[in-house]
Parts: sequence; structure tokens; C-alpha cells
Amino acid sequence: MDSTGVPHILEHTTLCGSQKYPCRDPFFKMLNRSLSTFMNAWTASDYTMYPFSTMNPQDFENLLSVYLDAAFFPRLRELDFRQEGWRLEHENNQDCNSPIIFKGVVFNEMKGALTSPEQLFGIHLQNKLMPSNTYSHNSGGEPLNIPDLTWQQLREFHATHYHPSNARFYSYGNLPMERNLELIDKLVLQKFDKIEPKTEVPNETRWDEPREFHVHCAPDPMAADPEKQTTISVNYLLGTITDQYESFLMSFISSLLVHGPPAPFYKSLITANIGSDYSAYTGYNGSTKDASFSIGLQGIKKEDLDKVKQLIEQTFDEVIQTGFESERIEAILHMIELSQKHQTTMFGLGIISSLMSSWNHDADPVTCLQVNKHVNQFKQSLKDNPKFLQEKVRQYFKENSHKMVLVMTPKEDFKKQTEEAEQQKLSEMVARLSTQDKEKVFQTGLALAEEQNKEEDLSSLPTLRVSDISPQLVRTHFDLTNIGGVQVQCCQQPTNGITYFRGLSSMKTLPDELLPYVPLFCGVITRLGAGDMSFQELAQREELKTGGLGMGTHLVQYHSDVMSYEQGVTLSSSSLDRNLPEMFSLWTEIFNRPTMSDNDRLSTLVRMSASDLAMSLANSGHAYAMKGASSSLTPVARLKQLMGGMTQVTFMKGIAECEDMMETMTKLKQVASHLLNKENMRCAINSSPEFMSSALSELESFLETLPGQAGNNEAMFVKQACGFVPSQERNHYELPFPVNYMSRGIQAVPYTHPDFPTLRILARLMSAKFLHREIREKGGAYGSGASMGTDGVFKFYSYRDPNSINTLESFSHSVEWAIKGDYTQQDIDEAKLSIFSAVDGPVAPSDKAMTFFLSGISDDMRQQQREGLFAANKQSLIDVAQRYLTPNAQVTAEAFLGPENTMSQDKAGGWKIHKEAM
Repeated sequence: MDSTGVPHILEHTTLCGSQKYPCRDPFFKMLNRSLSTFMNAWTASDYTMYPFSTMNPQDFENLLSVYLDAAFFPRLRELDFRQEGWRLEHENNQDCNSPIIFKGVVFNEMKGALTSPEQLFGIHLQNKLMPSNTYSHNSGGEPLNIPDLTWQQLREFHATHYHPSNARFYSYGNLPMERNLELIDKLVLQKFDKIEPKTEVPNETRWDEPREFHVHCAPDPMAADPEKQTTISVNYLLGTITDQYESFLMSFISSLLVHGPPAPFYKSLITANIGSDYSAYTGYNGSTKDASFSIGLQGIKKEDLDKVKQLIEQTFDEVIQTGFESERIEAILHMIELSQKHQTTMFGLGIISSLMSSWNHDADPVTCLQVNKHVNQFKQSLKDNPKFLQEKVRQYFKENSHKMVLVMTPKEDFKKQTEEAEQQKLSEMVARLSTQDKEKVFQTGLALAEEQNKEEDLSSLPTLRVSDISPQLVRTHFDLTNIGGVQVQCCQQPTNGITYFRGLSSMKTLPDELLPYVPLFCGVITRLGAGDMSFQELAQREELKTGGLGMGTHLVQYHSDVMSYEQGVTLSSSSLDRNLPEMFSLWTEIFNRPTMSDNDRLSTLVRMSASDLAMSLANSGHAYAMKGASSSLTPVARLKQLMGGMTQVTFMKGIAECEDMMETMTKLKQVASHLLNKENMRCAINSSPEFMSSALSELESFLETLPGQAGNNEAMFVKQACGFVPSQERNHYELPFPVNYMSRGIQAVPYTHPDFPTLRILARLMSAKFLHREIREKGGAYGSGASMGTDGVFKFYSYRDPNSINTLESFSHSVEWAIKGDYTQQDIDEAKLSIFSAVDGPVAPSDKAMTFFLSGISDDMRQQQREGLFAANKQSLIDVAQRYLTPNAQVTAEAFLGPENTMSQDKAGGWKIHKEAM
């Protein structure tokens, strides 16, 4: 019932050791002692969830024991609370004369999270639409409120909330339910008496009349038009999510209203070219006890606010008057059918995520899963009353007085005011400290540092052994055939009545000056219209007959040479077996008759794409930093920066600033002339054994319609970089964030090189045994690590990091640590287990054999890689650390995203500052 972030900090702190497993941070330790396919925890507005998954039965029991003990019997030590939550500590914890500042993992995480305008908007939306109970607070924690939380309050919250009477247990899979229940009973339930937790969330009191609120955010440095940074959303509180059929209806109507170009609101708001995209959180939200619906625009001018409000009201009026087209309803029903048949590796987690909110408020979870029952009831309702949907729209939106307009505008001094407010809070807290208090702050800082540096006894933690892992990989059989000169890969799988198609068209003939346009081309070519279909009609046919038509950039380093690579675009789509001819018919129109003359439509898509890229910086800054640090080291990494890094973000910003799209459309037509043909194409089909021959027949008919002359049957269209020389670069992309995203890249080796598997293990070992402690536990960053990528670059990174110089030093110290070899065989085995959990992770039927199709990596190469992982030992790890990671051993580059920084401004450091981002 406050914004101190108590449930979020508790989520972190429970995972820092428990009665049965008293070591520090058993959660992160188990990442390396397990073959888990998923381990995490997250805090929503009204529950915290601790999910994990694994394919190994013993591993399941190990993780279940650790998770249950963490949740119900945590140690909740004060030092762990100080590390994970917040603390006052000297900037240099060894120097009592250095300034006292705020530190803490969650404190820095939330400072970073709230730099995202989207996330900030979402918090205001929920807080103000439901102001009378728990939803009026930020469960993650407001940075200014987090320091109000005491260790005692954290312990009290655990005592009243973390009880079996207030918990729900869920398992999915093929292990016997009885065994799971026995373990839960033995480990937890027997040790508690039933209580009344009194955690029921009341329904929100309904308003008598609409309300309007205005809030602020920092200006977006990447906005194409500085005058168009206002966001508006009209929000409606709906019925309770415990009414399952009504929830289904609300979600269905939301899809009808906003999903895709045929939707009424897409037509009235997006195509009006007033803003860049829908406002954040547009659509149905069933994550709170009372559901809600939001509709609005972001990237608009202030003077267009009334215009947007009028368009929203007009659209509701028109829908009530005319209803929805029958094809539109069929398209949404078709999407529901596909989603039920499509198999993913996260199917079980997806189920629990979809029903947890309603189950948390005592809805029947079985009823939640009976989707077909809701569909049949809906069809009957529509049959009984053709105006059923129109009446529901009137009820939910026109006759609903619990309506809120939320407007967010940028404020030039927003960042400054936020920093000043934090500084004022800090000054007030420090001013209240007595001499004894200050001494305690200093001593606590030293105690925490000592605790973080301690050698731990991990003997209490369960673990699998490397010997538990099969020495042989599970191979996937597929066939290669040739259809009219095009190589086709066929993989027969139990696909549940769906056929999956992939195509890959090489870019080897594309001129370099067109490369930056390829991501935009991929993003728009299936959304511009084709043949006799407008873009709305194409989208409607796509929803009616397919699981979507996608195109994306394909940049893969050749598995045996860091200077060679394949560049191209991928096609991907799926359909129910019965709709396969219609799916290929749509691809035929896109290849042969794409609509490339609608500059207004292109302008809309450009603004949406540029906006999405700008919004991704706050949440994925580490990924951009890693691309920036790698870009000068290998040819494929350079292309990834050009097409998906900060270079692409600024390139798209420049295009979005253009009023006339004619030149851009001309460039896209040139890209199309190189890619929309079968001259350098290969294809793959994943389908059931009984349908494969029909699928190949349909594919053959499609290929016969394509322009160009096929004739290249190579598995990969490899291009060797000419004149590329790796170089040392240091790039700082200045962005107004309160935290940093750091990365260092080092040129290394390709996939089939004997040192690749050893470097992979070394990266995992350094992440778990050194970087996590130094950068997260001590430094307060939300995340950090090292990875050996298939782009031939060994990368270090940190995420939402309050430090810069210290982090770069930690990267260097981790190398010294690796060469010193101050780690055990158990540490190495744990790193291997962590790698194998990814290598042997489940693969959905739709994705079987895709590694070979996309990268040319065969099962024999993967087996060789596997043997290299098993063979790695301490000496080989020391050897590769010396060979690749020591200063001047290989070419090194660095990059980071973050605020103005004295380190990068030191000209002697060789940093290049990119201020165009500001």
C-alpha cells in the first residue's frame, strides 16, 4: 500500500539465501548448477511469481526445493536488504571522507526503468485510473520512495504475505502430479497452519464522471520532430477479470477495435498521420482485478489533443452504428484457433502467465482455460443478437462514466528536477545522521564489502553433474531437395495441423549504399499492400488465412571464418494446413506486385518504426552497447551495427524527419529489385509427415511464379569481406539516462574453431563467479556478464549501471582473475552445466533444423562443439584467456550508452562522443 517497492525488493531478497540453503544468492548459483530452461522471478501489481522449468526430473526436484525454501523460509538478512534494496553508503566505501550516496540494485533498476517514457506513462495510467487501493502505487518502487522502506517493514511484509494460505502452486509437464504434491506438502505445507491472509483486493469504486490528468516526462532525444512528443490516452475501467466469459468478450472486442490495419481505430488514428503510433498500453489490460481498455496516440502535437479525443469518440459512435464486418470477426477467431495449435517451448509458462491474474483473485483457473467454450458461447450470442457486439461497445465505452484522459508532455528540466529531488532527499537523510550514524554507515559499507568478498560454502546447494549430460546431441533428421533450382529443406514434425515456411534471399548483389534501408524494407514490404489489395485488405487476408507474414534481416558469420558472412533477408509465415494455398498466394502477390507508391502509408510506417527504435533504448541499452563495441571488430558485427545498432536508430530518425518519402520509396524499390526474386533463394518447410507432400507441391507452385532464374544450390551464400581491418574504437552515445549501459568487445574466433567452446565456458565462468559479484552486488548494476557470440566477438556488458570507470576496470580485473585460475573444478563444471542448459534447451517443432538452414551449422559441427565443451579444463581456460583477452592480445573496442561522462570527455582516452543522439 505504498511505492517503496517492498514486494519487488522482497522478490530480490528472498533469493539471497534461506534456512536450508544459507549461501548468498542461491538463485544465481543455481543458474550454474542446473539444466534449467527457464529461471526467473517477477513482481506484478498484486502478486510476485517465482517460475522455473527444466527437462530433467532430478533438476526439477532440486529447483523446486530451492525455490520453495527461498519463498517461505528466507533469511532476509539486513545486509542482503541493503545490497538488493537501498542503502546509504560512501561513494568509495573504503573512504569515509567520500560523499555519502544512495546505492542498491532495485534502486538503480527502477531509476533506469523510469527513464522509459512508455513505462512511466503506464505507471501513471494505472495509478490514476485505480486510485483507491494497491493499484495506485508502484509495486516496483519509486526511486524517491524506496529509501523510506526499512528492513523491519520488509520482514513484516514477508510474514503477512508469504504464507501457503496466500499462495498458489502451479506445475505443467509430464512429471507425475502426485510426486509434485508430495514434495510441496513435505517441504512447505506441513510446516504451516492455515490463516486468513486478508490480502483480497477490493474492486475500484466507480466514478460518477470522467477525469483528466496531465503528467510530464523527459524530452526524447531521438524524436524525429521535437514538437511532436505529446502522448494522450483515453482509458476506461471495465468489469472484473474473475468473470471469465466477460473477460473473453472484452479482450475480443479490444482486438476488433485496435489490432492491425483493418481495425477501426487503426483507420481513424494511425492512418490520420497525427502521431507516430498508438499510445503505450493501448488495448485490453486484464492484469488488474478490474480490467481496463486504453486507446490513444503518442508522438502528437499539443494542439492536436482535442482532435484525438474527437476521433476516438467518433470511432466508437461509428462502430455502434455500423458494427464489425463478419470477415473481421472471423479473422480474430482464426487467430485464437492458431494460438491454441501453435506449439512453443514456453507453452506451460504462457498458460500460467495468462491465467495468474484472474486466479490470484479467486477465479476458477480451469474455466480460464476453456477457450473453446467461450468461443462457442460468443458465436451463439452473436447468432441470437446480430447487434450483440455493438451493444457491448456502447456498454463498455459510451455508457461508462469511469473514464480517464491521460496526457503526458515533455518538460525540458524534467531530468534536472528528478535529479534535484533525489539530491534533496539524500541531503535531508544525510543531515539527520549523527556522528554515530555516519560511523555506522561507513562500517555497514565495509561489512557489506567484506560479505561480498567472502568465499562461500555452497555445499548445501543441490547440483547436477556434468556426467548427467548425454555426450551425444539429439539429432534432427531433415531432407534436402531441389525445386526448380531452389534448395528446399524438409523437416517432418508433429506440428499440430500447422505448416511453417521459411525463405532466405541473399543480399550479395545489393549495393552497400542500400544496406541501411534493408531493415525498413523488411518492416514495410508486407504492410504496404500488394496486387489488387490495399494494405488494410492485405492485413485482413493475412489474419484470416495465416499466422502472419514476416520478413527480417539475416546477418550470420560463416561458421569457419570471422571474415566471411552471409547477408540476406528471411521470410517466415505459418498457416493451418487447410490454408496453405492462400498463404503462398499472399507471398506471390508481395513478390510480384508489391504496392510501392503510397508515400502516406510509408510515412506512417516510418514514424512507427523510428518511434519503436527510440523507445527500445532504455530497455535494451546493453544490446546497443554490445553492437557498438563489436562493430569495428568483425565484418558481420559492423553490419549488425549498421542495420540494428545505434547507427540504424539515428538513420531511421533522419528518415522520419523527412516530410517527403519519395526518395526513401525509390530506395526501397531498388532494394526490392535485388531481393524479391528466386535467384539467390533457399526455402524450408516444417510440416507433419502426412501433409509434407502437399506442402511441397504448394511451395513448388509458389516458386514457379517468382521472377528471376534460380540456380544456386549452396547451403549458404557466403561473402568474404574485402579490405576489412579490425580496429580499436571507443564510442560514447550520449543519452539523458541516469544509468549506463557498458560494453567491451574483443576479436575472437568463429564457431568451428577449437577455442570457441572453451571461450563460451570462460564467458559463463567469468559472468557467474566474478562479474556478478563485482558489478551487480558491489556496483549496484541491475545486470552484467560476458558472452562469446557467433559473430566472432567476445563481449562484456553491464545493464542499468550507475558506474562507468569502475565497470571497465571490473572487465579488466575479470581477465586477470581468469588467468590466475583462482577457481575450482566445481566452478568449471557449473559453467558447463549453464552452457548445456542453453545448448540442450527444448526446440519447438516449428524451429527444428533451423540452425542448419539459417547458419549452415550441421549436427556434426554441433557434436564437435559439444565435445569441445566437455573437454575444456582449467588449463585450456587459462590459455584462451591469455591468448584472446589480455591487453593487446587481440583488437579491443568499447562502447556505452549513458549521460555526459568525464571519462569519455578525456581526449587522451580516445573516446568518440556521439552527440547526434542528444
